[in-house]
Amino acid sequence: MKIHREGFATISLVFLVLALINGAVFYWLGTIPAVTYTVLIFSIVFFLFIVSFFRVPARQYTTGDNLVISPCDGKVVVIEEVFEPEYFKDKRLQVSIFMSPANVHVNRNPISGTVKLSQYHAGKYLVAWHPKSSTENERHSIVIGNKHGEVLARQIAGALARRIVNYLKPGMEVNQNEEMGFIKFGSRVDLYLPLGTEVTVQLEQVVKGGQTVIAKI
Repeated sequence: MKIHREGFATISLVFLVLALINGAVFYWLGTIPAVTYTVLIFSIVFFLFIVSFFRVPARQYTTGDNLVISPCDGKVVVIEEVFEPEYFKDKRLQVSIFMSPANVHVNRNPISGTVKLSQYHAGKYLVAWHPKSSTENERHSIVIGNKHGEVLARQIAGALARRIVNYLKPGMEVNQNEEMGFIKFGSRVDLYLPLGTEVTVQLEQVVKGGQTVIAKI
């Protein structure tokens, strides 16, 4: 396991703030061990919790030209046919994955191919499971296409996640499971697949980014 580069600044800031708090507590309340040790233990637990947000575990990745691999860790919360208004402007099969604060937050390319779209949208911060979060929240949409078709992946910010990072640009050639981006402190990723795609997951199923096969095109 390693720590993602997106976490270095946050982890350093949290460490500094906790160090100052503990220093002040020990200076002013050092004669009350119950208080100082309680603050110290809380600080250690909180620091480790923040570090866990940015972990990148070592994994064996699943690959396949006609496979759509999960772009993130989380739980499948939506599988339905919807109208996709941003890029396809027609009906698509939507599969949505909710990322809790405890999940790994790296987002990966679901397929290999050419990046056709990479578009950021400012927006609201509704809870990630809200039906309108896909179209009204802060979000970043990318479309990757290959000989099997095009897949739209949309990173969506939630009530806690307020920083979406995306590394893709239109025209780039990308490989399946390479890093697409990062959503700090969890949220949701939507996939929009061609109608007729064979979905291989079920509602409420827990999936792992880079490993779980979401669908076969």
